[in-house]
Amino acid sequence: MRRRDFMKFSAAGIAAAGIPSFVSGAPALRLGRVVGPDEKIRIACVGCGGKGSSDVNGIASEQIVALCDVDYQKAAGAFKKYPDVPRFRDFRDMLISLDETIDAVTVSTPDHMHFPIAMMAIEMGKHVFVQKPLAHTLEEARLLTQAARRHKVATQMGIQGHTMEGIRLLKEWLDADAIGAVSELHIWTNRPIWPQGLDRPTDTQTPPATLDWNRWLGVAPERPYHSAYCPFKWRGWWDFGCGALGDIGCHAFDATFWALDLGSPTSVEAEVSDLHPESAPEWSIVTYEFPARNGKPPVKLVWYDGNKKPPRPADLEDGRKLPDGIGGQLIVGDRGTIMASDVYCRSLRLIPESKMKTFERPEKTLPRSPGVYREWLDACRGKGAAGASFDYAGPLTEMVLLGNLAVRTGKRIEWDATNLRCTNVPEANALVRKTYRVF
Repeated sequence: MRRRDFMKFSAAGIAAAGIPSFVSGAPALRLGRVVGPDEKIRIACVGCGGKGSSDVNGIASEQIVALCDVDYQKAAGAFKKYPDVPRFRDFRDMLISLDETIDAVTVSTPDHMHFPIAMMAIEMGKHVFVQKPLAHTLEEARLLTQAARRHKVATQMGIQGHTMEGIRLLKEWLDADAIGAVSELHIWTNRPIWPQGLDRPTDTQTPPATLDWNRWLGVAPERPYHSAYCPFKWRGWWDFGCGALGDIGCHAFDATFWALDLGSPTSVEAEVSDLHPESAPEWSIVTYEFPARNGKPPVKLVWYDGNKKPPRPADLEDGRKLPDGIGGQLIVGDRGTIMASDVYCRSLRLIPESKMKTFERPEKTLPRSPGVYREWLDACRGKGAAGASFDYAGPLTEMVLLGNLAVRTGKRIEWDATNLRCTNVPEANALVRKTYRVF
């Protein structure tokens, strides 16, 4: 297979949606290989600097067979640690040339490249670990979920909070009726901690000598290099990232999405600082409405970013503040309120504190996790599914990214989840999917 063949449309599951396949032609269905208990899993890592460096370290117990990064300077730490491992700038070259020696792939890139890399790996029968958010668009999240099932590969999205103690405690408390029926959630963050609310820069700059700008752009529309985009600042630009929701939403919504079995919202609307066509706003307040399900009442979830916070709850004692920093949560029931001091629910308290002091904690009934990487590695060996496999992470990502439709249009979105379609704002449907540049 040649690189110019990679963008052909495939009959292997995604052509019907008009999405280019990143594997040539219409390949036979390839399934993930179940790795034996005494074998090392042969893993290729795409994105080795920044967050990618911790993902490389997270699977270091296995055999790393390839390292791929568009900026060799950013990946220098991984290259130094594994000096004899082959290096690549282009994930397609890596996957094709080392096809027979790769069992699994980690994807730790900007959001806009999650889908092409993960989809190509899945179509080639590789297990995949993908950083959050799973995808750049709602359609991509749905397609990756379907492809992972079809190719029977082990998957995991990088939301480490899903393996932590806090999420399990929250579910056990709610299942034990600690605060009664939950109907309201408030979740906030200090993100963005990068520039947003911007227009595209008009000047051009020369990319660093170590950066392959064309490959960094990948499937995104072509534009000149500028330091306003990378490194790190890409999250605020719609062509590359998903704003504050994309950065923290998959972490912050995870616990209640799981514990309350929220599923898909029926509507979402947003208040924003201002609208810029290419960049996320400086702040937003996004309200999701979830229907009643399985005997549970409807739920309103309100997201606050840009250091916005909810009104002070009546149950909170005088002199006590809502948590600052990366974020916090309020889970409001008809008989009480739980406050979490961060997006991972690592510190759960009933408020006021007097209730916490008399609270009889329920028995721990849920299995505990060995960690986000170990769950995935065990799944590659056929030991069940990881907690944030795409069957879970796909719907969670869809819910998170739906908020950006309201943020970007400034309108209330009525949502048909089955058909991935906004029923009342036709122009919003253009944001459900995107076109792909051939690079």
